[in-house]
Amino acid sequence: MQLRRRERAAWATRLSMTMWTAAAMMAAGCSSPAAPVQAARAPADDAVLVTVAPVVRKAMPLEIQVIGTAEAESTVAVHAQITGAITSVNFTEGDDVTEDQVLFTLDRRPLEASLQQVQANLARDMAQAEDARTQSGRYQTLAGRGLVSGQEVQAKATAAAALNATVEADRAAVENAKVQLEYATIKAPISGRTGALIVHPGNLIRANDATPLVVINRIAPINVSFGIPEGQLPTFKRYLAERTLRVEANAPSETVPSMGRITFTDNAVDPTTGTIKVKGSFPNADRRLWPGQFVNVVVTLRMDPAAVVVPTVAIQAGQQGDFAFVVKADQTVDLRAVTIDRTAGAESIVKEGLEPGDTVITDGQLRLVAGSRVKVKSDASDASRADASQAATR
Repeated sequence: MQLRRRERAAWATRLSMTMWTAAAMMAAGCSSPAAPVQAARAPADDAVLVTVAPVVRKAMPLEIQVIGTAEAESTVAVHAQITGAITSVNFTEGDDVTEDQVLFTLDRRPLEASLQQVQANLARDMAQAEDARTQSGRYQTLAGRGLVSGQEVQAKATAAAALNATVEADRAAVENAKVQLEYATIKAPISGRTGALIVHPGNLIRANDATPLVVINRIAPINVSFGIPEGQLPTFKRYLAERTLRVEANAPSETVPSMGRITFTDNAVDPTTGTIKVKGSFPNADRRLWPGQFVNVVVTLRMDPAAVVVPTVAIQAGQQGDFAFVVKADQTVDLRAVTIDRTAGAESIVKEGLEPGDTVITDGQLRLVAGSRVKVKSDASDASRADASQAATR
């Protein structure tokens, strides 16, 4: 029974293979069993289409790339130093103002009245002091003749000195009143750009109120603050000691960076972030940088004049480390272990493994192994265009 079952299974297998072969022949349009066999044995082009790039030697910068924040070089919150009503506002919020430009004017009348009052007190006390000095001189003359006592002479001299001190106090009061009158005109302490206007004509403001009247930011020049990882701090300090370091900053939407220089390095590393704070100063004449804006910062430490450079996409990561496929003269590939020094944008600087003049594969690596045959895509496209041209001629 078992033998018969085996025979039936073998017969069914041979029948299904025969039917599949016949169907394949019909689909291929073949009338002879030898045709599909010959077609299967025909040699196929097993070259993998790839894109390549050369390994070159050129000058490359040693850079530190971080994210920074633009900060106004100077920020002043303008407050009133006296209490009074605003009579005029002499700028529009958002305007650029210059140092000592009049921003606000307060009601001057109460202050002018106070000034006139203390000036009158000064004039009165000066007259009384003059009379006291005259009386003191007369009593000294009379005392020399023995007509008055020494106590009376001393009393007159004391009264004259007291009035002289009163005159000095009055003069100080006059100066204070003049200063208070000057506070009625509020001027810009620095040149810069004004922010939102908090008050308007007619508002009553108080001296040293918590809310500023307006905030002025100096944005030309402007600073960019950023943090450098502590691992890169020794290299940064070494090159900073040699020369002034150039720094670039640009917003993500900008294509042309703003150029500046390093002006400040903090005296301690922040233990919470492991970075040290650094500032760069930028002229910002075109106002491309704005306070509070996040920018991409690039600090150029030095230029490597003869770096071996390869596109970063050519570098693959493996279990044994980084590697790249190098195209040989016979259009086969060789797997080459490489050591990367650093990456700059879309390019990598190779420390070991590649030499200038090598050709590396930048696309199509997934289908490759060492010894695979390749065909450059540009060559394949040229061949297809040639075939199309010949077909059109026919």
